[in-house]
Amino acid sequence: MMYVYSARSVATFVCVALVSACGGGGSTAKGPAAAPVATAAPAANPQAVTKMVQGVVASKDAGGRDRGVALLREAVTLDPSLWEARYDLGLLFAQGGNLSEAEEQLTAASKLAPDAQEVAVALGEVRRRRGENKAAAVGLGEFLEDHKNASDVRSIYVAALRDSGQLDKAIHEAREVLVRKPADAQALSDLALCHLAKGEKEIAQLLARQALDANAKSAAAHRTLGVIALANGDDAVAFQSFLKATQEDPRDTTARLDMGAVLLRAGAYSKAEEQYRAIVKVSPDDVDAAVGLAAALRGQTDAQHPAKLEEARLLLEHALEREPHHVSALFNLGVLYTEYLKKPQDGKPYFKRFLDDAPDGHPARPEAERYLNNVKDAQAPAVAEPSPKPTKPGGAK
Repeated sequence: MMYVYSARSVATFVCVALVSACGGGGSTAKGPAAAPVATAAPAANPQAVTKMVQGVVASKDAGGRDRGVALLREAVTLDPSLWEARYDLGLLFAQGGNLSEAEEQLTAASKLAPDAQEVAVALGEVRRRRGENKAAAVGLGEFLEDHKNASDVRSIYVAALRDSGQLDKAIHEAREVLVRKPADAQALSDLALCHLAKGEKEIAQLLARQALDANAKSAAAHRTLGVIALANGDDAVAFQSFLKATQEDPRDTTARLDMGAVLLRAGAYSKAEEQYRAIVKVSPDDVDAAVGLAAALRGQTDAQHPAKLEEARLLLEHALEREPHHVSALFNLGVLYTEYLKKPQDGKPYFKRFLDDAPDGHPARPEAERYLNNVKDAQAPAVAEPSPKPTKPGGAK
């Protein structure tokens, strides 16, 4: 069995014959929204500020992200304390799927601007996308200690708590958001997902409907209804909900990930490939989309499509170059080597790394352990039956 495990995806443990999508919710998956041109402090290096402004403007043009990144790097080199440039640079890395560099820049920005709510939100989102939910929750919680009314930070905090298994605390924090923002569709959706994680489907359904009543165009509300439909085994309704989410917010690639997961579950591998390629087209470094695309390609592998298997292998290996601890990429690459390439010794290290990095409740842990045991059994030398002791003539001992 193959698992696509995405901290971005709101699909929850959708186990299928080939692939299973699992994750949190609340994240928009495309990364934090692009920031407006930052206004730097008067003491900032004027040349650095000019480069920063040029970088943000360039990044807004079609195909201008690389130029924007280059200009923002120059700004940071000219003035390492210009947190606004580091923040914008972190956003561009996140949008392109380069999460390790995004976290590095946003962490630096948070140290330079500890009171900037937008930085705390962006850093929390990036950590969640990397599967670092506990670290995200700790950082967001610390920010909230001194910024009680930072509702945007609290919303991300709810998702991080939920995805790290702290459900009761997540529910409490979601209600705190609703106290400050009554009838907020995002907050109601977050609360619905918390109750769903506790197995309280009816409450979750009610809250998701309230979210949609509050804002009929909320992509988060539509995605949440899709997750609930998946939990109820209704893939058709789930797919339509995710499709509606993409229509309401075309930048919301979380919904595309979920649509891909549903298509994989149905065995519609070529259609799933289309969804994942649509994400990779705009975010070529997007690890979650690469892992999903590899799953779709593997599902189409046969004598007529051998190249798809090779592309799947390259996608997973390149994904791990960017995110060495991405548990889904680790597991899937182990399966690819073991089951398809018939190289169990090459797959073994990936299963070991998966077991080191995957959370205790990850549904693929038993499978990874089984694969490792099978490799060990195959290596073990056969134990010969002991030969009977020779007997003396006449049967004398």
